[in-house]
Amino acid sequence: MPSGTPDDGVGPPTRGRRAHRRSRFGSARKPGRRRKELGIADAPTGETREATRLHRRRRGSARLFAVANQKGGVGKTTTTVNLGAALAELGWRVLIVDLDPQGNATTGLGVEARNFDNSIYDVLLHDFPIEDCIEPTELKNLFLVPATIDLAGAEIELVSAMSRELRLRRAVEAVVDDFAFILIDCPPSLGLLTVNGLAAATEVLVPIQCEYYALEGLGQLLRSVELVRANLNPTLDLSTILLTMYDGRTKLADQVVGEVRRHFGDKVCQTVIPRSVRLSEAPSFGQPVTVHDPHSTGAVAYRALAEELSGGTA
Repeated sequence: MPSGTPDDGVGPPTRGRRAHRRSRFGSARKPGRRRKELGIADAPTGETREATRLHRRRRGSARLFAVANQKGGVGKTTTTVNLGAALAELGWRVLIVDLDPQGNATTGLGVEARNFDNSIYDVLLHDFPIEDCIEPTELKNLFLVPATIDLAGAEIELVSAMSRELRLRRAVEAVVDDFAFILIDCPPSLGLLTVNGLAAATEVLVPIQCEYYALEGLGQLLRSVELVRANLNPTLDLSTILLTMYDGRTKLADQVVGEVRRHFGDKVCQTVIPRSVRLSEAPSFGQPVTVHDPHSTGAVAYRALAEELSGGTA
């Protein structure tokens, strides 16, 4: 058993921790079986040269985005879910890692916490292989590492853990070649969970709402990114700023857009995400907006963002 589980008596008890946790496929699972069931096994031998080329292009080494902003309500989870769905529509293999104890990315993709045994909590605290926690979604090419209520106590438990800031990075390294994009939905804070997300990522995507307080607290996030780059992850790049909740009826929205573009230049996406009723109601149906209302302004915007970031279809 991994260190710290109830079976070996190590570590404090945590609400929601289950005794005798096992993979859904049993402890005697043969190596690679879980990967094959998820469709992320190595390419079969005997492929034609063209099929091999396409296979490698679809796999490659993932672009790892930490979707982060310590300010709440800016569209982090909305962006993670809908950008992931739009990239999957284009044919890219996408993995979403729900690192937020609220688990909104999990429920927003229609995944019920009671339907699985292992989650990102087990990856961070019990050293579970991340592939044992990957869940398929209803969308082709889109996969999820879910969050449960167990994650609410992870910040405290990680304080005394070995290599506490690098646990997610080490887990993700096992599947980084199986996906084109990995999107990490960080919580609205700058605690250990967010630091794990930044340490695991190669790029940071920062959603900023087009409102008066848009840049409030952003300096603190930028300092945190610099600290992570200097001490944990020298390859980390704050590459993408995304303007969200744009309301074209107000002058304020245009002023915020102009100010953000002056500050960050070409890091700011050309695509701007508008305010949309469909974007707000889609999570209550457990669907990305691209499924809930494929022709809505929100769905069109996230498809445009996916094409901007990926360069087009896989």
